[in-house]
Amino acid sequence: MRERDGTLVFVEVRQRKGAGYGGAAASIGALKQRRIVFAARHFLLRLAQVPPCRFDVVSIEGGGIQWMRAAFDAS
Repeated sequence: MRERDGTLVFVEVRQRKGAGYGGAAASIGALKQRRIVFAARHFLLRLAQVPPCRFDVVSIEGGGIQWMRAAFDAS
């Protein structure tokens, strides 16, 4: 997805029925983040010019939806 300013947004969507075991957002640990960043870098290799990027998380839990902008970074 792209923002109007040209920022490329990679979005990870997680769903959990309840908050047990930390909930949906907590299920994106360090290993999962590294995998997402690796996939994003692989995708970006195809582009002639790399735009600004951001990693968002959408968590769906107990009937509610939460969108966390810039939830983590590539470092």
